[in-house]
Amino acid sequence: MRKTTQLVILIITLIASNTTTAQELNASIKDAASKEAIPYVSVVLSNKKGVITNGEGKFSLSTTNTTVIDSIFISCIGYETIAQPVTTFKDSIIYMQPKTIELNEVLVSNKNYTGEEIIDMVKDSLDKNYSKDLTKKKIFLRESNYQGLDKTNYTFMKSTIKELNKPFLDSVITALPKRDNSYSEVLCDIYGNYDKETLKIDPIKGCRLYDKNSELDITKLEEKFNEIIKKNVKPDSYFKIKSGLLGVKVDGALDNPNDVKKDSIALKKELEEKKKLEEARRASYATYKKTTIGNQFSNLFYMDDAKLNVITKSGRYNFTIKDYTYWGNIPVYILNFEPKRGADYEGTIYVNADDFAVIRIDYDNVKTLKSIKLFGISYQEHLSRGKMIFAKNENNTYDLQYLEREAGNKAGIRRPLKIIEKNKVVKGRNKQNELYVKLDMAITSVTKYEIVVFDAENISKSIYDNFKEDKVIKPEYLRKYDPEFWKGYNIIEPNQAIREFTAEE
Repeated sequence: MRKTTQLVILIITLIASNTTTAQELNASIKDAASKEAIPYVSVVLSNKKGVITNGEGKFSLSTTNTTVIDSIFISCIGYETIAQPVTTFKDSIIYMQPKTIELNEVLVSNKNYTGEEIIDMVKDSLDKNYSKDLTKKKIFLRESNYQGLDKTNYTFMKSTIKELNKPFLDSVITALPKRDNSYSEVLCDIYGNYDKETLKIDPIKGCRLYDKNSELDITKLEEKFNEIIKKNVKPDSYFKIKSGLLGVKVDGALDNPNDVKKDSIALKKELEEKKKLEEARRASYATYKKTTIGNQFSNLFYMDDAKLNVITKSGRYNFTIKDYTYWGNIPVYILNFEPKRGADYEGTIYVNADDFAVIRIDYDNVKTLKSIKLFGISYQEHLSRGKMIFAKNENNTYDLQYLEREAGNKAGIRRPLKIIEKNKVVKGRNKQNELYVKLDMAITSVTKYEIVVFDAENISKSIYDNFKEDKVIKPEYLRKYDPEFWKGYNIIEPNQAIREFTAEE
């Protein structure tokens, strides 16, 4: 009996000695030569669980359920891969050595392709390299919104309300929030493929980091203006606002009525899309985030309707081989692309020279993507840039590992605004007073999306069909960044702006 007890104790001791306690590995990764931070580095454990460094080269990795024999692998295009046991990981700064390029003779002699030939082989290999099978993916999404008032001009025309004089209106303009930064994060499981119509979401945890007093929206500026004014006049009065798309005198003649109709339809569609997203956000946080993820998936470079059409419509671009490098031991072509015949983007593509898979693409728009001006309202999509990074899975196909996208737009309102005070208790004509100004306001909005895919496992159609979206999640509101909120979870580290964010009292 005693020997049996000793044996049990020995087995328990051996099991315990092979399991590390849960800890967070926190470090920055830098170039050993330049000492500059290296962004978007893959940091993976032996069990294939991992993260990616943020734009500042920082990462945090939970090692829950790892063992002493587990190793950590750090890899990046153009650098020597680092592999070391988890237990020896001590440094807060890790230096990666740039990889010396020794071109394979076969690569030089037999694979001396042009940029266009490489892209043709990329297109021929899309179905082989990028699976459309159903999967369950663990995803972290961070959405960062930056808004600011660029212009708050107005021309004081007329006021018969004593309180609503120019000094008061100046104070109203001063009271409008000039800047609004907010952040939203969610960790979830996504069922489906990369077609947004197939997606189902199982939310795990989420938060919103924002200042409730500084939300900005060009469509709500007049509402804010009106709300402030209403607090400063007699309580029995109410207001009628005259400032709409119709019924407003437009200075100057319109050259082409068809252009007006076209812009009117485009503007209406844009406003409807924004309204639909806002309704989804208010109705269900999980549904809104699923829609957001689906919209980003639909822009993957190999999707049929992707705005980033550098591969699907490669004839619109010029491709040149910039360099060669390595990803571990895999040779990689580095191609630059630039537009011809009015295409929208320029950037860099990294192509695996063995199987012609795109493993990374960086892009930036070279011109305004959309511009609408109609009846005093203007809308312009001026910014669209980002990157996509893919990793090979056990089935020798490629899964999205990291997606970053910045989308920016500018909106303006330049038209007359009349605020007419009316009073129900006054006998006779109930029009009491009138304020007449001409507004000239503009707002810039930039949204940055970051998606990290931590795990992607193939699932059967029956598993997909049987999963039902019935989990409701309410994001936790944070007034300032809380480093403990995601403790124990793997996410992409926040940048300095998020770490320093604090809402005003």
